[in-house]
Amino acid sequence: MTYGRAAIPVLAGALLLTALLWWAGASVNALHLRGTAEVIGSQAAGDLEHWLTPWSYHPPESVRLGTAVSGTTVGAGYLALYVTAMQIRFAAVFAFFVPGALLLVRRLPPVNRRTPATLAAVWAWGMVAGTLAVTVSAPWVIASQGRGSYRFLPQLAGMMTAGRQILVPAALVAAVVTVLVARITAKGAGDLPRAVVPRRAARTAATVGTLVVALSLVVLSYQPVAAEIQTVSLSGRLLSEPGDFLRQWLLLGGWAGPAGTSIGHWLLYRAADGLLLAVVWCALRWLPGLLTRVTIPAMAAGAVCATVTGLLAGQLLRIALDSTGLSMLYGPVHVMSAIGTGVPAALAVGSVAGAVAALPLRWADSRTEDRGAPEPPATVPDRPAAV
Repeated sequence: MTYGRAAIPVLAGALLLTALLWWAGASVNALHLRGTAEVIGSQAAGDLEHWLTPWSYHPPESVRLGTAVSGTTVGAGYLALYVTAMQIRFAAVFAFFVPGALLLVRRLPPVNRRTPATLAAVWAWGMVAGTLAVTVSAPWVIASQGRGSYRFLPQLAGMMTAGRQILVPAALVAAVVTVLVARITAKGAGDLPRAVVPRRAARTAATVGTLVVALSLVVLSYQPVAAEIQTVSLSGRLLSEPGDFLRQWLLLGGWAGPAGTSIGHWLLYRAADGLLLAVVWCALRWLPGLLTRVTIPAMAAGAVCATVTGLLAGQLLRIALDSTGLSMLYGPVHVMSAIGTGVPAALAVGSVAGAVAALPLRWADSRTEDRGAPEPPATVPDRPAAV
């Protein structure tokens, strides 16, 4: 699929995702209307406000309080920093969504029974783009609160996943529109065949990539190891406490032994981690055969999307396990608060997993080319000239 045919649906999806997030942020004021709390409940209204505030141009309470305490000029500067942060955030959503979705739609076009895979991949990439946009704009938000030099990295780590809950449905809608438009633009683009990948090489690639994800999920996420990562300190002032920041980018979860609970209940919660690894393995097993051409960037992007999809599957399983008790205490909206966590780690770990998984495929492809290459013609020695 050419870049021109792939760019049309990707641009449509990027514009829609940006518009949906802007509309969601603009809807925060509706939660403050009289009667809203009575209709949806005060707990649900508070949770929704927490979800939508990171996408709103309306300054949060911390910025408004700092503006009121400071002088006129200083307060206006804080408000300008916050507005700049939101401008960067929405521009970054568009800028991050386009290249990743363009690569996915071009290498994984929604034809020849690829549509579900393309939809899941673009959906996951939409969440990655939103998370990256929040991350790169977070320094301006931190500065607008008047305490940018105080524990900067922990503050940045706390803001990286802000607004992730609303990203899940917004990215899904944008992915559906992207795939539908891509199916239209793919007509007349040719056969777009699948890559031919040996089964043994595909299994090896899936196993190697899943082991990389398991390293983060099983080894680094074990509580004693995670505690060591979180307590890392460096010399200096601004970047002296990178522990929380490293944890966001390296850990896909957190777990400990079955202390104080039954082994059956503990194994039931660990099933979410097993589901994540199963989703990653199956995705990496099928992905090479779905691509039009197996490349390292395509495998890395596909592995990132597979890891994000596995995280969502595991989180939905845990929500289903906890929904009965939590929904009675806090309401159904609060139950979904944990959705979308771990996307920064999925981006970092999934990129490495995809790049590592591409190596067995490249090796198998090179061996196939060597075996199938025609032998050079035999050389016949020149006959001596007749005397």
